[in-house]
Amino acid sequence: MLTVGAGVKVYLALGHTDMRKGIHGLSGLAETVLQHNACSGSLFVFRGRSADKLKILWWDGQGFCLYYKCLERGKFTWPNGDTEGCLGVTSAQLSMLLEGIDWRSPSWSNAPLRAC
Repeated sequence: MLTVGAGVKVYLALGHTDMRKGIHGLSGLAETVLQHNACSGSLFVFRGRSADKLKILWWDGQGFCLYYKCLERGKFTWPNGDTEGCLGVTSAQLSMLLEGIDWRSPSWSNAPLRAC
């Protein structure tokens, strides 16, 4: 589970990203396309074309951390459009997004199965 502090800035990269990119490629996108310092301590969230995978890049002060999540079913809710740039969201919205909830209008996109 990824825990994000209340003061941490979170940016969603608009459009889709090649999920073959690693830390160096994603930090380059944060710098050039998103126009933010990749080493600022902010979280940069990138979604793949199929919408079921995402990567989160974060500088922890010593180096980059890369978080990768692939949904078994359902898709991650993302801002509309294939434009470049970024959208700032809250840590609560990121938490909903990671759970597969439409963070713009909270509801399950595909509710997880729960044991009895």
